[in-house]
Amino acid sequence: MRIDLHCHSTASDGTDSPAELVRNAAAAGLDVVALTDHDTTRGYAEAIGALPKGLALVTGAELSCRIDGISMHMLAYLFDPEEPALLAERELVRDDRVPRAQGMVARLQELGVPVTWEQVARIAGDGSVGRPHVATALVELGVVPTVDDAFTPDWLADGGRVFVEKHETDPFEAIRLIKGAGGVAVFAHPAAAKRGRTVPESAIAEMAAAGLDGIEVDHTDHDADTRARLRGLAGELGLLVTGSSDYHGSRKTVSLGANTTDPEVYGEITRRATGAFPVPGAGGV
Repeated sequence: MRIDLHCHSTASDGTDSPAELVRNAAAAGLDVVALTDHDTTRGYAEAIGALPKGLALVTGAELSCRIDGISMHMLAYLFDPEEPALLAERELVRDDRVPRAQGMVARLQELGVPVTWEQVARIAGDGSVGRPHVATALVELGVVPTVDDAFTPDWLADGGRVFVEKHETDPFEAIRLIKGAGGVAVFAHPAAAKRGRTVPESAIAEMAAAGLDGIEVDHTDHDADTRARLRGLAGELGLLVTGSSDYHGSRKTVSLGANTTDPEVYGEITRRATGAFPVPGAGGV
């Protein structure tokens, strides 16, 4: 059983539509795929409508958080998308994305980069605009060769020359909101140092005490030593260990199913969730 619990669509910063994502997941031989767009659930209906037979969909979201000045992401699985408190927080974060992206465009223009808001908005389309869309604009203009190369101190990395902060949720509040909506909370790529400063293990221990369910260990941004260290930490704290691709379509080179979650861990996630349940494929087209 192959289970990928972290994927993005055009509802945020992926390049596959929600329908394309589930079809591609089935073609990649996955049995379970999670749709975890940034701070939005807007892709659910399309993904469910196109869900192929034999593939189960885990509905979720990746929530933007910040602790002690460090940005982090919290994966929320199988929560009630209409629960008012979590819905309000997602909308607050999502609505702050546009002025933030516009601020980054302005800073780039000050540095002489001929990027425009119209270009970034075109790239984002109907998705929740974010740094990867600005990064794609830099690639289009030939400023950097790849999206990953835009996430450096020279450009879009946390604290970089054109970085602009946005509203981000306190992770302890995020855990409370996810739990309140019947969901399961997993800290995404907690040791992805190339993205910027990482959260100390002492803070992860505090989150575990506050109800964090798991940490994403098997991720392309974690090398073998990091994965071993995080597995040990998860064991000490009683946290679930997940794995995933963090798939973004053609915006990144990682393929669906590049990392996967153990079926027993997946079963525990579904047992803990009360807000929603995995959706079985019914042969959508």
